[in-house]
Amino acid sequence: MLEQIADIRENQFKALHEIGKEINSLREPNSLLADIMDIAIKALSAERGFILLLDENRIPAEVVAPRNISESSAHDLMQIPSSVVRKVLDSRQCILSHDALEDPRFKDAKSVVALKVRSVAAVPLKIREEMIGVIYVDSTKNRKMFTQSSLEFLEAFANHAGIAIENARLYQTLQHENISLKRDIEKLYPFKEIIGESAAMKHVFDLMQKVSRSDVTVLIEGESGTGKELVARAIHANSPRCNKPFVAQYCGALQDSLLESELFGHKKGAFTGAIQDKKGLFEIAHGGTFFLDEIADISLALQTELLRVVQEGEIKAVGDTAVRKIDVRLLSATNKNLAEEVKAGRFREDLFYRLKVITISLPPLRDRGEDVILLANYFLKKYAQRLNPNVNTISTDAMKLLRSHPWHGNIRELENMIQAALVLAEGDAIAPANIPLAQTDLLETTDLNLKSMEKKLVVNALKQFGGNRMQAAAALGVSLRWLQYKLKEIDPDSIEK
Repeated sequence: MLEQIADIRENQFKALHEIGKEINSLREPNSLLADIMDIAIKALSAERGFILLLDENRIPAEVVAPRNISESSAHDLMQIPSSVVRKVLDSRQCILSHDALEDPRFKDAKSVVALKVRSVAAVPLKIREEMIGVIYVDSTKNRKMFTQSSLEFLEAFANHAGIAIENARLYQTLQHENISLKRDIEKLYPFKEIIGESAAMKHVFDLMQKVSRSDVTVLIEGESGTGKELVARAIHANSPRCNKPFVAQYCGALQDSLLESELFGHKKGAFTGAIQDKKGLFEIAHGGTFFLDEIADISLALQTELLRVVQEGEIKAVGDTAVRKIDVRLLSATNKNLAEEVKAGRFREDLFYRLKVITISLPPLRDRGEDVILLANYFLKKYAQRLNPNVNTISTDAMKLLRSHPWHGNIRELENMIQAALVLAEGDAIAPANIPLAQTDLLETTDLNLKSMEKKLVVNALKQFGGNRMQAAAALGVSLRWLQYKLKEIDPDSIEK
């Protein structure tokens, strides 16, 4: 007997320890209530139990975490006012009965008879002094299953449980408020990753907001480096498809056969090297958004396959005979005049009109006024800590140079130039001398031939960086591959190291 009492005491001590840990955890309320009930059942060796919660008007609202009680029986417990639970609610006091079937307090309690309750214990569940519910446990087999000691334990347990529930509810409230605040901020600043306050960019933002709400195809036009993919990602992030994949493919980087395999996938054995089935990017993007960058560079043959995607929502893998249905929202971009490509016979007219239900034209940086200053400061903050933590500003004279530069490489050129300036800066501010290409007026020439201008820019950049091609490419805002390609067209003797 003493040993049994010792075991009960040990179980109750463990239960109080466990509920103490719950107090310090931040949990979702429903899962917390389930754990509370499980701990109580185990500590008291009870057969059944549940927690009844009240609404804000102290009216029974729901039975949660019922253990070994059917849902219909749990519902009955709320409907019969003369039950054990109702007496706890009315008196705000604990209830203990060694044999509820013989207890005169419950002679009219139909739920007690229906559930064949014998030993029962129920205590108020409170947060501070406010009653929020009842914790109920019972047994149908053993009379005197619960003692006064059991009731005292359950009351102490309920007090601790109330604190844990309050913490969980406060945490949930904070989470909901945080989500609400994020939504409010997103409504005010839906495209926070795109920097710009010029009239031209405000028009772009307005269009982006409108197209984000629908599934129409969008053609994004603009010079290289204006941020076409960033705009596509922002449209996706603010669309109903935001929780689905965003897949991007640059169309100018691959040969026709490789691009077809990337887009549509292939079957094993479809061509040399196809050692297994491969899922295409369109299939990977199912349910989400697919972004085709430099759409003007795809061949007429692939344009036909793409038209099938746009019109029918169907794809066929290379080497396959079966057609698969997909659901993607298509965004595309080009730095060419696609209408001129249609006239020249290099782009299908029917595909052109299906891709450009809405057209967003991104302005070049040279037409965006003070956005140059906004972007320069943004890139300074973005890269300073990694490249040169001592630099915290851009000098007035350096800003004037940035503002007057034509930015033929647009935002990408500015971003790379700020990175280069950070590396070269020696004080706490970027000076004019730290800005590559800023010291020479390369474009002040009557020779407006594009190849000649490109040559001047490439040669000067290489001189600036002592022939270092990677640094020159970064300063120009181009890839190393592009620079190496251009160098093949330039007389090596014109580059002085």
